[in-house]
Amino acid sequence: MRSFRQTGTVVTDHRFPVPLDHDDPDGPRIEVFAREVVATAHAGRDDLPWLLFLQGGPGFGSPRPSGREGWLDRALADHRVLLLDQRGTGLSTPVSARRLAALGGPAEQARYLTHFRADSIVLDAELIRRELLGGTPWTILGQSYGGFCAHTYLSFAPEGVQQALVTGGTPGLAATPEDVYRRTYPRVAAKNARFYERYPDDVRLVRDIARRLAAHDERLPNGRRLTVEGFQSLGLMLGMGDGADRMHYLLELAFADGGPELSEPFLEQVGTHLSHTAAPIHLLLHEACYGQGANPTRWAAQRLRAEFPEFAPDPDGGDPLLFTGEMIYPWMVADDPSLAPLREVADLLAEHDDWPALYDPARLRGNDVPLVASVYHDDMYVDFDLSMETVASIGNARAWVTNEWEHDGLRVSGGRVLDRLIRMVRGEA
Repeated sequence: MRSFRQTGTVVTDHRFPVPLDHDDPDGPRIEVFAREVVATAHAGRDDLPWLLFLQGGPGFGSPRPSGREGWLDRALADHRVLLLDQRGTGLSTPVSARRLAALGGPAEQARYLTHFRADSIVLDAELIRRELLGGTPWTILGQSYGGFCAHTYLSFAPEGVQQALVTGGTPGLAATPEDVYRRTYPRVAAKNARFYERYPDDVRLVRDIARRLAAHDERLPNGRRLTVEGFQSLGLMLGMGDGADRMHYLLELAFADGGPELSEPFLEQVGTHLSHTAAPIHLLLHEACYGQGANPTRWAAQRLRAEFPEFAPDPDGGDPLLFTGEMIYPWMVADDPSLAPLREVADLLAEHDDWPALYDPARLRGNDVPLVASVYHDDMYVDFDLSMETVASIGNARAWVTNEWEHDGLRVSGGRVLDRLIRMVRGEA
């Protein structure tokens, strides 16, 4: 273990060996990294309750703090916080095309990746909890995909949870990928409408960019060609509180050089937004977040896109060109130079037909662990109606419905979202 101090905190790094496959505890092992953070004033307290933070994604490491800031400041007032790098992310044993290649061919690589979903993440957390806390349960805080993981936790290891806090991450327990994307496309269209209402001059600018991309070979700094579909996928940012503004400021750079070519600053920033080099799991296992049982996902977002022709990558269409959102398409793997070697692996995962269950609806109906969730009414990424159906189906669960915040409310609210959830679970709100 390595400890260091930041402003107002003591930080300790932990590394835990865990089985790749928890059904084969004597088989291959990987490492999971987690960072313990405690307020300086509480550093010597052995009785301080623990809070496990489950990050959104999938495929992204936990936050890297700089002292007491944001929601972490509120959590540290009465908790010792563990920031978990879920398996395959951050400093946990990484997933990359290069490391996967050492495992063998595409079939072996795909088989390996089937062990990187919420069910395995929860079992990792239980091993870690027993090592750090013994038999004491902890509070879990799940943001976005981390909220999905929290529901998996309550389904299969509720004895490890004292109370569960969820922000923007209440899943449809039985929703298929098709169910999810049929609901997602209309929500993304609505976010596009709000964006263009705020920045009406961007309607023409977006069309001009798309026409340029359709007619010319514009390259990102990593050599990847920027296509109209790739450009549309920048809409992922529109679900954040400041997403429309950030999109506008990015677009205004497009022809900043004054010529017909797209400017280098624009292409550089677009390349950063589109790259999945640092988080390949986000592409490879995103649709698998919804996979349960014998139903393969088969690139659901791509298949269902035809049902929503308004999202066609047509630079000369009559309506505003629509950006897509958190949809994953097969060309995203093929077009990314760092991930192109994994295209066959991605296809195998899309055809995988033996996903274990992620939730136990019957057990959740009888749940007695206090569960509180912020459900964002206008959430672009997580369907409101599915979330409310799930909350209604779980024992001892309460929802706080708000449109004051977007999906990133936990991050941007300065601790107010987390404070509300803590007061709710204590019966104070």
